Amino acid sequence: MPKAIWNGALLAESDRCELVEGNTYFPPESINRKYFQESNTHTTCSWKGVASYYDVMVEGRVNKDAAWYYPTATDAAKHIAGYVAFWRGVKVEP
Repeated sequence: MPKAIWNGALLAESDRCELVEGNTYFPPESINRKYFQESNTHTTCSWKGVASYYDVMVEGRVNKDAAWYYPTATDAAKHIAGYVAFWRGVKVEP
């Protein structure tokens, strides 16, 4: 079952992930919300839509914009709307 880990903390775990462009997207209910804080960062993907970001906070350390999601994905990416993906040192294990 895929897991996302950073700074020794289990950020997310699910057997219902979606793989898109090499990134594992976790269902929103699978993330451990105590480690996430909304960020003001937004980016745009030409086919998925506007992404929002979370800062990941564990043991007093902050990983700025380490997680992203598409709150209202385009029709082409609606299967990942609300799902959360990671980067910036967050390890995703199969």
